[in-house]
Formats: sequence, structure tokens, C-alpha cells
Amino acid sequence: MKRIGIIGVGEIGRAVVTGLCREGDHAPEVFLSPRGARAAAELSERYESVQTCADNQEVADRSEVVIIAVRRADRHDALAGLRVDGDKVIVNVMAGVGNDDLRRTLATDVPLVRAIPLPTAREQRSVTVTWPSHPAVDSLFEQLGGVLPAMDEAAFNVHSALTGTLTTHYAYLATLTQWAVRHGISSDDADRYVRSLFQGVGRTLSDQTRSFQQLAADHETPNGNNERIRTSWFDSANSESFNKALDDLLGHLDVPGNERPQAT
Repeated sequence: MKRIGIIGVGEIGRAVVTGLCREGDHAPEVFLSPRGARAAAELSERYESVQTCADNQEVADRSEVVIIAVRRADRHDALAGLRVDGDKVIVNVMAGVGNDDLRRTLATDVPLVRAIPLPTAREQRSVTVTWPSHPAVDSLFEQLGGVLPAMDEAAFNVHSALTGTLTTHYAYLATLTQWAVRHGISSDDADRYVRSLFQGVGRTLSDQTRSFQQLAADHETPNGNNERIRTSWFDSANSESFNKALDDLLGHLDVPGNERPQAT
């Protein structure tokens, strides 16, 4: 795929462009919409293969694959009047917007693929969930760290709900840092130590021979510090509350017509 268009140049759009342009001379041509003008201008200046277009229609006209990455609430205004025809493919990365919804908005018959690229696409380390599988789209995301085709749209939405936990993790780390500061540690030292601690945890995830439960067990000693915090804070009540929050999010993401049994 040699010509990629991106409508909506936010965090994910920037990550995809950066990851694609790591290919150097083999990078595809990338056409950016004027939405997110500052980011689009910055990327166009940084990479020779990236251009900012006059409007969304120019993006669609010049691209083989069109990635739509605008906010869910903005989609009708952003895509009003857009025509995407011919042998193009649309990649829908808008959380909670099903392909049927997007097809009605665009009134097009071209293939539509939902995808969940992650910010780590900029380092080509994003495992991107897609549905339905499409060879051109899967090939594109293989370059950015790998592709994980979902078996159906309901499964796709489960993966989408999992991504909704990312900022909670950052907030958890911020809470740890703030707690240390309240106990007399300098802000810089607390920040440095928490980052180091969890960067190490992140590296252990590359060992796929150990389950998450095994990793937890390997980092605990009976009646030790880790076990004490895990059992006193992440108890059954908190676990149930967390599962309910995920179920509620999934219900928000499920497109009309999908029927999902309630978790028991």
C-alpha cells in the first residue's frame, strides 16, 4: 500500500504516521487532513513523504487506504459531504462507531475495516485489532507491530473496552508518586523511581511463557509487601467494581443490533 490518507490527526494519527515513516525510503505517501492543523503541519515538515491536504476530500481522492480517526462526537460534521468511491478501503478507528453507522454517514459501498491502533504504533510496537480482516489493512498494521483480527464485531468491542483502561494505569502511577511526595520524597525522586519500577514490570510482559497469575506469584512472598497490598486493596469488592465498569463501557461501545449476554 503506497498511499495512506488520515482524516483526524490526533494522538493516534500522529503515532501511525510516525510508525510508517520509520521505514525511511520505503515509507508510503501519507496525506493528512487539515483537522489537527498544527500536528499535520509538524509531521509534513518532519517527513518528506507526508503532505497536508486542503480538505478531507483531497485526502480521500489521493489515497488508497483512508484512515478515519476523528472523535466519535465530531464524525457527522467532519465527514459531511465526503465521497469515498472506487477501489479504496476505509479504516475506521473511531471507538464506539460501528461500520454500519459509518457506511450510512458516508453512503459508500467500499470495504470498511474497524481497527484499534495504539500509541505504540509510533515505535512499530502496536498489536492492532481489526475487524473484518482485510489483506491491505492487515498488511498496513503488520508494519506497525502486528495485527490481531477479531472473530466478529462483538469481540472487537471487547478489545476496544480493554484499551479504555490505559489512562487509569497512568492515574494509578500518578497516585503512587503523589503518595510518596506526601511522605517526604521529592517529586523528582518519586517520579524517577515509579517510572523505573514499572518500566521493569513492563519488560517482564515480553515473557509469554508465564501467565499474569504466574508473574504475580513470582513477584510475591507469603505475607510479604506485595501480597499485603494486593489482597487488602484489590479485594473481591474492588475486582467486582472494576469488572462492572468494564461491562458498562462495553455496553456503551456495542453497536445497535449486537446482543450480548450479561456477565455472571
